[in-house]
Amino acid sequence: MNILLVEDNPADMRLVREAMTECEAPAALHWVADGGAALDFLHRTGAHREAPVPDLVLLDLNLPGIGGKEVLAEIKRDPELSSIPVIVLTSSAARQDVLDAYRAHGNAYMVKPADFEDYLALVDHIQSYWLGAVLLPSRTT
Repeated sequence: MNILLVEDNPADMRLVREAMTECEAPAALHWVADGGAALDFLHRTGAHREAPVPDLVLLDLNLPGIGGKEVLAEIKRDPELSSIPVIVLTSSAARQDVLDAYRAHGNAYMVKPADFEDYLALVDHIQSYWLGAVLLPSRTT
């Protein structure tokens, strides 16, 4: 299982990584810090030619350069990528951001937790649902 984390804040990336380790999530976490790098990873271009196709994307909305909303739109527009579930994981709880993400076919919207214990709970929810309960397109034969 491969998870792509698109997050410009290294501290938030570390919290996600540490929570995944603590929860023993059965997944490899791949990190990119901006929307352009996310698109390179997803399209396997540039520095990411050898990147795996992710089974799940955790996407921040507030990114430098190409923003998270544009990355989400590109994922859902591309037939090769559109079946990859995208969880928006961002600091914004603004109603318009939530509506925009779901209208762009984001699969879930989660607000970043304030502390590590809440990150553990969030990752546990992601793990039990997305990595456990559901059958992802990448896991079918």
